[in-house]
Amino acid sequence: MRGISFEILNAYGKYLFEILDGTNIKGLTWKIGGGESYFIENNTLGNPLFPTTCILDGERLHKEISKEDYYLIFVDLKGFPKKSDVREIATYQEFVESECQFVLLLIDSSYVTIYSKDQITIKHIFSKAVTAGYKNIEYITDENDERTTLIAL
Repeated sequence: MRGISFEILNAYGKYLFEILDGTNIKGLTWKIGGGESYFIENNTLGNPLFPTTCILDGERLHKEISKEDYYLIFVDLKGFPKKSDVREIATYQEFVESECQFVLLLIDSSYVTIYSKDQITIKHIFSKAVTAGYKNIEYITDENDERTTLIAL
């Protein structure tokens, strides 16, 4: 198994926190790619959830995604072991050959794709997705993976 894909509601909330809760989020360094997500302020889009492309430690990422509601449009998160070579990962082959452990891509506010080198993490997120009532939940395998890039576009 390469990962998992599913659809979340096109609504604001704490989806990243819900999806990543119970994973090794705090134990990784996160490369935040170009994306578009906003905190909800006075029932409308407010400040950006993440600065434009940056690197955050897991504690900071956890804090940002757990404190208040936000609206996700595009998200590109890549998790690396602390003190490793944090760099752009554009293809599945680069993911396999890199130190990157986890990729989360969200496109068009609803479509989530996750790759992980840890099979237990994939199964954990699958179970959480079912419990949360997400739609079109599928494991990503060598046979059904249609992604050509691991960048949220």
